[in-house]
Amino acid sequence: MTLIPIAQPLLGDEEKQAVLEVIDSGRLAQGPRVQRFEEAFAAMCGVREAVAVSSGTTALMAALLACGIGAGDEVITSPFTFIATANAIVFTGARPVFVDVSESDFNIDPALIEAKITSNTKAILPVHLYGHPADMEQIMRIAGARGLAVIEDASQAHGAAIDRRRTGSFGAGCFSFYATKNMTTAEGGMITTDDPEIARRARLLRDHGETARYHSETLGYNFRMTEIQAAIGLVQLSKLHELNERRRANARFLTENLRSVITPRERPGCRHVYHQYTVRVPSPQGGPTARDALAARLLDAGIQTSVHYPLPVHRQPLYLQMGYRDELPVAERLSDEVLSLPVHPGLTEYDLAAIVKAVNESLPDGGGS
Repeated sequence: MTLIPIAQPLLGDEEKQAVLEVIDSGRLAQGPRVQRFEEAFAAMCGVREAVAVSSGTTALMAALLACGIGAGDEVITSPFTFIATANAIVFTGARPVFVDVSESDFNIDPALIEAKITSNTKAILPVHLYGHPADMEQIMRIAGARGLAVIEDASQAHGAAIDRRRTGSFGAGCFSFYATKNMTTAEGGMITTDDPEIARRARLLRDHGETARYHSETLGYNFRMTEIQAAIGLVQLSKLHELNERRRANARFLTENLRSVITPRERPGCRHVYHQYTVRVPSPQGGPTARDALAARLLDAGIQTSVHYPLPVHRQPLYLQMGYRDELPVAERLSDEVLSLPVHPGLTEYDLAAIVKAVNESLPDGGGS
């Protein structure tokens, strides 16, 4: 039985040729291709500056530090995300403050943010989860009124938009190019901003604080991107719109045909790019029983699924050890109910039909719509 995978990076002859050209050039570390990739990515996001780094996690760390976040500060963020979002805050010496999420789009609920702001709050870090933009209009309004920095975790939202304004253009955007993302460099990340000072600081942070070779003016790291990564990224970026459109078409087919699960919604005015197509499978008894049973039946049918994410960050052992005892009921309930189905651009019509058939036959009477 052939397995339909949950993710499938699409790399072809163009990417292979681009890598060979880098090898032949003899310039492997950060160089002209990285600069071209930065310029092209900034143009895609509609911002003045982009700074390429080694991963989405280092993008978050460098962006936070470049925005002046440090020891004693608090950063408001979502608990329903990959743990790197919160860990990047901790690495700066600051403290994550978790705000519950909205059931409609799984993103941080702006209506709950102001109640969590204290005199130590210095930034808001929304996550554009699964490729759906957070409510940036409300978040920017709150941040502007309170004088807070905004750092967008857009690791799953390459090309997503609100009223044609791209994610990564509201605050300091942070993207990941991990292998399963909508576009990849195998590993890698990018910071986007309209603020030249944030970009300048981020560039210092990614390269040992050097303003010139062997001349360090501040404490920095090795967060550099390689020329090989950038070469792959340039090719992938040229395909991003097409790949996203295929994801959106696949998602549309699933939404139109799936029964007995709660399908994802796209907020009016938003462009969802479906890094993940994540349904909800409520269990009458509570807990993950129905979701996990569906995942097992789909695997038996040759369809790989994944749970993003089975534990909200504030319930992770690490954060319990750090003293977190938040009650965030929506995030906790979603963690028991969510299941990601294949939506990637490599799916065929046969694959999509097989996914729909397997889900509908597995849950003929349960779930929701």
